[in-house]
Amino acid sequence: MAGTKALLTLENFINGKFVPCNSYIDSYDPSTGDVYCRVPNSGKEEIDAAVEAARAAFPGWSARSPQERSQVLHRLADLLEQSLEELAQAESRDQGKTITLARTMDIPRSVQNFRFFASSILHHTSECTQMDHMGCLHYTVRAPVGIAGLISPWNLPLYLLTWKVAPAIAAGNTVIAKPSELTSVTAWMMCKLLERAGVPPGVVNIVFGTGPRVGEALVSHPEVPLISFTGSQPTAERITQLSAPHCKKLSLELGGKNPAIIFEDANLEECIPTTVKSSFANQGEICLCTSRIFVQKSIYSEFLEKFVEATRMWKVGIPSDPSASMGALISKAHLEKVRSYIKKAQMEGAQILCGEGVDTLHLPHRNQAGYFMLPTVITDIKDESCCMKEEIFGPVTCVVPFDSEEEVIQRANSVKYGLAATVWSSNVGRIHRVAKKLQSGLVWTNCWLIRELNLPFGGMKSSGVGREGAKDSYEFFTEIKTITIKH
Repeated sequence: MAGTKALLTLENFINGKFVPCNSYIDSYDPSTGDVYCRVPNSGKEEIDAAVEAARAAFPGWSARSPQERSQVLHRLADLLEQSLEELAQAESRDQGKTITLARTMDIPRSVQNFRFFASSILHHTSECTQMDHMGCLHYTVRAPVGIAGLISPWNLPLYLLTWKVAPAIAAGNTVIAKPSELTSVTAWMMCKLLERAGVPPGVVNIVFGTGPRVGEALVSHPEVPLISFTGSQPTAERITQLSAPHCKKLSLELGGKNPAIIFEDANLEECIPTTVKSSFANQGEICLCTSRIFVQKSIYSEFLEKFVEATRMWKVGIPSDPSASMGALISKAHLEKVRSYIKKAQMEGAQILCGEGVDTLHLPHRNQAGYFMLPTVITDIKDESCCMKEEIFGPVTCVVPFDSEEEVIQRANSVKYGLAATVWSSNVGRIHRVAKKLQSGLVWTNCWLIRELNLPFGGMKSSGVGREGAKDSYEFFTEIKTITIKH
């Protein structure tokens, strides 16, 4: 490993300036297992400084018109777009995802997030009602809440950070954001662009570090009235506990155990490549990934054969390889966790049809210690298995048969999560019926991950609280007031 001088060292961004920290955490390159970056190990002191900066910046920023804030967001989007290749390279190295995915999805979507909210902020209207018999007129106004605490995850680092920052500042709030300590580099790179975009000091503050130290300091701070979090359910429970004494507004986007339901009249030529992608994209590290595949019995064996064949074609390679379909998992601990599920499935008598422990993974010598694994397909598994109940968040999917529509709906709904589902059928009536009965915040039919940012995004049950999107994010990041005028 290179000496410490070669390591990239990040700094917190508070009140428009980069501020060094007195202690640091090692961040690893998932493709080699080497330390390549030092991330600030911030705590309460840094959060207090960020709150002071955000509080001071709030009156000026919130007083700007939506049009003025929109222009700043557009400039930031342009600057991100101009740095697309540099950001994509950094995201791929930091997270382990393929350079292709970072170039085509992560960074373009980060740009789009700012453009989208720069536009949507100009089109919100408020309500008005008349009570002529009382001589009264009622109307509503919306005002920014204040300081927004934003906590984003490691799987889509800049994509999900900007999905929170953009609507928060568009609505006139100031923010303190905590990216994941595992993937902090692109957030730090974005900070370098904020002043050039015209973002005043203190409007966007980014404080790096771990959940237990800096995350808890942010969530429990009495002057941060609102928390938007994307991540795991146990962390969301902790956030809920810490924020309860302050009655904070919470938006919690949590995990999924997403079913794909494939009926016998599905178009397998489209269904199979899309379902391989929905199972293994970004190493299966997307909350929307498919991890339970229910296939109608009459086509089960045909589907399984074709699906396994297509999965074997899904190339695992180093993130910088443009021909790779999948890169490295985020960390050694996460890789071991994902592998432990496959071991449990084998102990229960399930069949591993391809991937981990069945096929051989070939990697260059310098990547032998990286956190790679092959996409893995499990079958002959019971619905009660932890592999069918718990979010694995890796390149593992289970394929099981079903008989009837009623049965598969009941089985698809039999987990605690309810984030996303996909339904494959050429029968329009059936698609509508099944989509309506699935306990899921998002249902894709005959496709996957086609997003309309205007519409609500979020889950039911243990998949979260609240929704994100044009109207939903605006409502979350503002407070509504009803004004009555008697004339």
